Amino acid sequence: MFKDFFYFSRSQRIGIVVLLVLIVVMLLADLSLPYLLPSPKESDTAFTAKVELFKKTLVDRDSLREYQWKSKFESKSSKFNKPIYALSTFDPNKLDSSGFVRLGLKPYIASNILKYRVRGGKFRTPSDFKRVYGITPEKFEELQPYIVIEPDTKAYLDSTNHSNKELKQEIIVDINRADTAELMKVKGIGAGYAKRIVGYRKVLGGYVKVEQLKEVYGMTAENYERIKASCKVSVFDIQKIRVNIASVQRLTAHPYLRFYKAKAIYELRREKGKLHGISEIAGLPVFTKEEIEKIEPYLSFE
Repeated sequence: MFKDFFYFSRSQRIGIVVLLVLIVVMLLADLSLPYLLPSPKESDTAFTAKVELFKKTLVDRDSLREYQWKSKFESKSSKFNKPIYALSTFDPNKLDSSGFVRLGLKPYIASNILKYRVRGGKFRTPSDFKRVYGITPEKFEELQPYIVIEPDTKAYLDSTNHSNKELKQEIIVDINRADTAELMKVKGIGAGYAKRIVGYRKVLGGYVKVEQLKEVYGMTAENYERIKASCKVSVFDIQKIRVNIASVQRLTAHPYLRFYKAKAIYELRREKGKLHGISEIAGLPVFTKEEIEKIEPYLSFE
């Protein structure tokens, strides 16, 4: 009976032997495989390192997404939180934009304040500050106790100097003899006017009446009215043109004579040989009565 259980046919015995041989071969192969395979190359090691780095970037991207989601959530939730700021005394004419933001004002309001100051605006009283665009009445009430405006010393000094100038005694200058420094003592005559008054005096040969100041380049009617009471003329130093020997160019150099008028006087002198008085020139058709009256003081018939 025992033999019936452990009896194998010839083919079965051959199969068992083959199976045992395969098992032994597999065991031997497993033990000898590490010795038979070559060691990892350097390129394989680099590839492995790149794989590990790629895995790390995947982790970093996941962390970045988590951080972005968290920041977005916190920014939305911060809208419901009351902003934190610190109140302290300030001068709205001097504080910078970051200082206004620290007081709890929004950046665009701080920008409005700076633009107002750049255009020359000034806050003279605390109540002026509430007119800034964007400041609510509640915010102004909160900031008002902290507004301290320093006095404008420059404006005070300017007003004081202006008052002192008003108190100066009016002077009278001879516009035919005064230099630029003396002319500038007259209220209304600055450096520019003084230079032009002296320059026109040289071209004319001297002023014969104060009204000629109206002819000075740049002189306005308002400024003439302001300075005329402080000006006088002395007609003893008038430089006259000697008509009987003057060239056309010399005659033309005077502001009251144009070339064709100077040419007419010159031709009249050549025709008569010598001119004896203004009446002869008055007979020329190129002159009007008013022009003769203006030029007469500057002509000599010697």
